Amino acid sequence: MAIPFNLFFTSMRRCGAIASLLWLAIGACGVVGVRAQDPTESPATFRAKPMQWIGYTEGRNDLPDGQFVNWVTQRARLVRADGTEARALGDSLIDRPNTWTQFAGWSPDGRTAILGKHWESPENAAWERAAKTFRMTEGWLSDCCLYDLDTEALTNLTEVERVSIYNTGLFYLPSNRGFGFTPLIGGISKPFVMDTDGRNKRDVSGEGQGFAYGYSVSPDGTRISYHQDYQIYVADLDGGKKVHIQTGNPFNFAPAWSPDGQWLLFVSGEHYNCHPTIVKRDGTELRKLADRGGYRGVVEKLKHPDFHSESSDVPVWDRTGRHVFYTALVEGAVELMRVDLEGNARRLTTSRPGTRHYHPAASPHGDWILFGSDRDGSMQIYVSPYDGSDPWAVSHTAENYSAMHGIWQK
Repeated sequence: MAIPFNLFFTSMRRCGAIASLLWLAIGACGVVGVRAQDPTESPATFRAKPMQWIGYTEGRNDLPDGQFVNWVTQRARLVRADGTEARALGDSLIDRPNTWTQFAGWSPDGRTAILGKHWESPENAAWERAAKTFRMTEGWLSDCCLYDLDTEALTNLTEVERVSIYNTGLFYLPSNRGFGFTPLIGGISKPFVMDTDGRNKRDVSGEGQGFAYGYSVSPDGTRISYHQDYQIYVADLDGGKKVHIQTGNPFNFAPAWSPDGQWLLFVSGEHYNCHPTIVKRDGTELRKLADRGGYRGVVEKLKHPDFHSESSDVPVWDRTGRHVFYTALVEGAVELMRVDLEGNARRLTTSRPGTRHYHPAASPHGDWILFGSDRDGSMQIYVSPYDGSDPWAVSHTAENYSAMHGIWQK
């Protein structure tokens, strides 16, 4: 069974203060700011740091009684890329026990955050833990919400004309044409679209009956892609002209469009033995870019692992589309890597054995990369230049918490 949304976007507590005038003038545009030099720093280590917001999810990872008791501590959070102005978002969504939030994305103008609101009954959580599988046809209520950073207004889009009790993966369609999202219909995950007000929800899977995930739209807004039963498909926005991308592998996961919309990036191979792969949007020029060196492609965030408690760790494009960031096992550590489209790979971090890097994401403004790492003992989010040099922590979670799935403001 596919790993649910909770295991992809796992950690962050969000702030509630209204965005400042400085944010309105500078932060929303993603302009790189220059901080004052710390007198304790040498000139060699001083640099300008980016000032965009980064959204992420923070939650406990030390509680021994299963992932549910850790999930309910998760909150969406926001922080500047230089590590300042950390704050919480959408705490008013925690309106009853056993509810948590996750940071899930941004609007194209960077002024609205996408938050996941999740609730599960303790009874269903106990059943799932005993059965070691998810049961999302009952005992759940998961929705996708918009949070306006200027006004703090919250809009729950998936509760409008509700089609499912479990809705995730919300993203904006180009040219203000509405949203894509992924509801569970009869226990099967489906790619859907809806209007900007949350109405007119409709299935765009065509004749597909399998479990769909990794749903996204091309930059020009004409094609969608997702994996269905671990096979990659591309189709028109309405689900028509559906094409199966043939890889010859049984496991293909999380397709992502290149910035120019001409390529798809995903992992392909066997489950837990799959590697960064690209293909043209018409299914031609398939090629494996790099090998992950035995890395299983998932990161365990819990100190007391539970069933399916690992989070998928997938490659990402840089903002130019000329390179891909990914993670691989090298000399006993999971290191941050970069590879060009010809397959020339470069190691960006060098760590002691047992260290893990995870969830890379390239900034849409400037040559910066964020990633998670437990290099200092706890799971934090870091930012560095594209070459991996001189990273700094932007999250400041406590020892028994994890920071996961950082997402740059657009």
